[in-house]
Amino acid sequence: MRVEIWSDIACPWCYVGKARFEKALDAFPHRDQVEVVHRSFELDPHRAKGDTEPVLKMLSQKYGMSEAQAQAGEENLRAQAAAEGLAYRAEGRDHGNTFDLHRLLHLAKEQGRQDALIQILYRANFADERSVFADSDTYLVELAVEAGLDADDARKVLADPQAYADEVRADEREAAQLGANGVPFFVLDRKYGVSGAQPAEVFTRALTQAWGERPPLRHLQDEDASAEACGPDGCDVPPAG
Repeated sequence: MRVEIWSDIACPWCYVGKARFEKALDAFPHRDQVEVVHRSFELDPHRAKGDTEPVLKMLSQKYGMSEAQAQAGEENLRAQAAAEGLAYRAEGRDHGNTFDLHRLLHLAKEQGRQDALIQILYRANFADERSVFADSDTYLVELAVEAGLDADDARKVLADPQAYADEVRADEREAAQLGANGVPFFVLDRKYGVSGAQPAEVFTRALTQAWGERPPLRHLQDEDASAEACGPDGCDVPPAG
């Protein structure tokens, strides 16, 4: 079974929602047969690279709230994150364009390091002191290496604005086609969608239902025909001649 997760590194609920989903997945009896794929979604796609601003200022302007109200919301998020065992800086963070981060995640996907990198990027954005937006690309390369990627590969992607750009845009078009207008958005076997950072028990129910409704395997060969095969007791070997 495949679970696809549309998310953005700038989304705090994606950070929390990933932890809640993984809590359900870790307890799922068929965990080893579930493939998780992370898909790209930008919350602020029109923001230019290098255009950063404090999170509190961004929230105040976007939602028409005071900075005190924005700070209260950040404190609530810190508590929600802490409940999932996640560190969260409620003060001093900034906000920026995430397109390069998504491009690196597609590189990581090709090398089987996508989940490792997305978790590192979440930590860097929400818990660490340095900024994934304002610091130089050198910092992103360091984070990519921490996730197990080659430094030169990461540098090449960051130096070429077109590298994996089509893959990011394809993910975003697909999200729109599926009706996702916010993240996190979880899609289970392309049959069920779960929106938002739901409690772990909601993800448990979704995984159980999606797994239970998987169609049984259909054998396409003629029922009366037989062919050689290998099994626990060895391999069928046709007689010579």
